Amino acid sequence: MSTENKDMNRDQEEVVQEVNTVENLDDNQDVEVTELIVEEELAKEKDKFLRLFAEFENYKKRTSRERMELFKTANEEVLVALLPVLDDFDRALIEMAKIESQENLVGVSLISNKFRDILSSKGLTEVPLVIGDAFSADQAEAITQIPAGDKMKGKIVDVIEKGYQLGDKIIRFPKVVIGQ
Repeated sequence: MSTENKDMNRDQEEVVQEVNTVENLDDNQDVEVTELIVEEELAKEKDKFLRLFAEFENYKKRTSRERMELFKTANEEVLVALLPVLDDFDRALIEMAKIESQENLVGVSLISNKFRDILSSKGLTEVPLVIGDAFSADQAEAITQIPAGDKMKGKIVDVIEKGYQLGDKIIRFPKVVIGQ
C-alpha cells in the first residue's frame, strides 16, 4: 500500500474517532462539530491535492527543459570530434593556395564548403573574433602574450586556432595571442 493511501486511511480513522467522541454531545453541537471536522479534512485534502499538482507541474517543466537541452547538445560530442578535420581543411586550403594548383584547390574548396554547410546546419558556428578586439577570457583562451605597442595592449594580436560554438554554448574556445 502506498504512503498516500496509508496517510488517507489514518486520516479517515482519526475522523471516525473524532465523530465517535462527539456523539455524546447533543444534536446541535454534534452537527456543528461534525461540519467543522469535515471542513478541516476537506481543507487538508485540498491542500495535499494542490501541492501534489504543483509538484507534478514542476516535474513536467523540468523534464521538458532537460529534454530540450539534450536535443540542443546531442551532437556536441560528434561535432567536437570533427573540429580537427575542419582545421585540417583550413590548413590544406592555405597550402594549396600557395602552390597555385587551381584544379585541386577548387575540388578541396567544394568539399570543405559542403562539410562546413553540414556542420552549420547542425548548429555549429565559428566564435566571432577579430584581430584588434579587446581580449575577453569568456570568449577566448590566451595561449601566450607578446610585446606590442600601446594600441595593442590587452588586445588580440593573432588567432592561432579558431573557436566554435553550438548554439550559445562554446564547445571549443579560440586560442589567441594577446599584446602585452
